[in-house]
Amino acid sequence: MKQIIQFFSVGLILLAITVIYDGFYILEEGQQAVVTQFGAPVGDPVTDAGLHLKMPFIQQVNEFEKKIQIWDGEPNQIPTNDKTFVFLDITARWKISDALRYLQAASGSEVRAQSLLDDIIGGTVRDMVNKNNLIEIIRSSDWSEDTMTPGISNEAMGTRPVMGRDKIADIILETAGRATPQYGIELVDVMIKRVNYIESVRERVYDRMISERQRIAAEKRSFGEGQKNEILGTIERELKEIISNANREALIIRGNADAEATQIYGDAYSQNPDFYQFLKTLESYDKVIGGNTNLVISSDSDLYRYLKSVEPTK
Repeated sequence: MKQIIQFFSVGLILLAITVIYDGFYILEEGQQAVVTQFGAPVGDPVTDAGLHLKMPFIQQVNEFEKKIQIWDGEPNQIPTNDKTFVFLDITARWKISDALRYLQAASGSEVRAQSLLDDIIGGTVRDMVNKNNLIEIIRSSDWSEDTMTPGISNEAMGTRPVMGRDKIADIILETAGRATPQYGIELVDVMIKRVNYIESVRERVYDRMISERQRIAAEKRSFGEGQKNEILGTIERELKEIISNANREALIIRGNADAEATQIYGDAYSQNPDFYQFLKTLESYDKVIGGNTNLVISSDSDLYRYLKSVEPTK
């Protein structure tokens, strides 16, 4: 009897150890779990972090992320509605919204979930690109002429987009988001990371961009030359006005000076006409006779008579 009790006690201890070892599990923050028994789900998904109980060895705990995850698709070559091939690089964010359905539909595998998103998002993107022209893919929905380089003509800017890249991304999110809940997945957002042309189209686009920039540069140079000529013309006109005013003032001053000199000469002449006439005669002799010139005058000349009259008496 004593041996039976000891054996039963040992069994209870082993059972307790087993329950403690495999009968509890800790669910960390940011995780959710689905408990399965022989592969079949048992109960609702567990989403609260902490210590939880399960049947040891019989039941298994399948843990999944609650945080947002990233899907990054491979760049694909897709034709637009206007028959232009582009490479699109798409990315998306998603999360597991229903762990039980995710386990059943996607086998609880992230690889399987990524493959499903490849099909869903990739197909939706291809449909949207096929239905829209290139301008809708490469331009944002908030595009406006105010954001473009000043001076570019309307023809160069092209037609204004109806939806734009951002709205197309929203439509892709809405359309693909209706297909993912059946797999327990919720799409958070979809974004077009990069749009690139194929090689043949890229060369034509680069040539067009170069010619357009050259045209803009020529317009700016022409505008600058026009401003330069206008400034030089203004400076030349102002310079001529300044010179003309200066010449006019100089003529006025010279005329006033000549009038004043004439007045002075007139006053002097009126005071002593003979002396003034003699002085003017001397000035004329001074201008025509050099320093080494011998002057021969007649006895009846004015100069001789004047010199004779002022000759000192002996």
